[in-house]
Amino acid sequence: MRILIVGNGGREHALLWKLRRDAPAASFFATQPNGGMVSDCEHLEIEATDVDSLSSWARSNQIDLTIVGPEAPLAAGIVDHFEKVGLPIFGPHAKAARIESSKAYSKELMRNAGIPTAEHRTFTDLSTAEAWILRQGAPIVVKASGLAAGKGAVVCTTEQEALSAVRSMLGDFIFGEAGREVVIEEFLEGEELSVFALTDGEHSVILQPSQDHKRVGEGDTGPNTGGMGAYAPVSIATPELMAEVGSKIIQPTLRALAEDGSPFQGLLYAGLIKTESGLQVIEFNCRFGDPETQVVLPLMQDSLLDLIATVAEGGRLQPGVAAARPDVAVTTVVASGGYPSSYEKSKEVTIPRQLESENCIVFHAGTMRREGQLLTSGGRVLAVTALAPSISEAAEASADAAGQIEFEGAFHRSDIGWREQLRQD
Repeated sequence: MRILIVGNGGREHALLWKLRRDAPAASFFATQPNGGMVSDCEHLEIEATDVDSLSSWARSNQIDLTIVGPEAPLAAGIVDHFEKVGLPIFGPHAKAARIESSKAYSKELMRNAGIPTAEHRTFTDLSTAEAWILRQGAPIVVKASGLAAGKGAVVCTTEQEALSAVRSMLGDFIFGEAGREVVIEEFLEGEELSVFALTDGEHSVILQPSQDHKRVGEGDTGPNTGGMGAYAPVSIATPELMAEVGSKIIQPTLRALAEDGSPFQGLLYAGLIKTESGLQVIEFNCRFGDPETQVVLPLMQDSLLDLIATVAEGGRLQPGVAAARPDVAVTTVVASGGYPSSYEKSKEVTIPRQLESENCIVFHAGTMRREGQLLTSGGRVLAVTALAPSISEAAEASADAAGQIEFEGAFHRSDIGWREQLRQD
């Protein structure tokens, strides 16, 4: 089997790691693979968003299955292009991908379908948005409607912060086209949960729920990032709660998308929050989350490849929950100094040879290899996943391993999974 992975971050490295275990004899290809992926796949020098070139290459090279990691190619219609030339591909069509590529669309879809989510308003005019913020007060959340690499949501504790955020988007256009429309919504208090649902458009297989840590600083302080770490399983995700996720969120969303002429086949990511008034949807994504994938897949016992291939080939899934090993996984992101703001690249990375084992996996995200050296190439450089029988053991092992990785400016949070540890103490 010849499998193409589109994308080259930590999520894609985790997908490659899992799929190679599902299909050891398969041949893997990846678009511009990072420094950790290069030894396990063949390098394809085509941008992930160059959908025309990718579909032509895949057809010429007899690719049996393509799996799309990032959201940008999905929003650009890569699935539509591949299907036109008869190539099996895993991911939603561009219209269905709007559930992530347009927060305004996603919020209206949820409102119309009665799916629980924060009250919101959408704006394209700065003065109108400013006036609404002043009427509503703080705390409040300001989001760029389009794709902003995980940095488009600003949780504002004061009106001044909210005004500054909306001015930077609608006035200074810091996110370009992605921020020319903004969603401003009420602040929700509670604990977050990430749920992955592999779906054929009607039926779903739910993977192990996880919890992401978005804030850059210890104790969940500082600005939002693409994610500084994650852990799974999460004790608040009881069987009763997960039944509610399926019946009140996943299935109604799939029905709403189908009724809107945008049936969703692929991986639907539900970013949820458990509030005093019940579950609410913070956001939907149209692909695997990062860094949640780096804890969900190492725990997964079922074949991911079988599920993905079924969807990509137009088959039907057997609804249920994917089997997971009875351990805890914690991943700690090692980031470049200055992230999520400006940071320097091309710093030499040193990973101790004895660091990786069956229960400690280093997933590369922002790395590259040049003249025999491993160098940084992004803000989130590595994600170090440890597996252990308990949250405290896994968290300690992950943080300890992250601390052994060296490059100039490297930093990481040492408290991933802190809420879960408090519950277990």
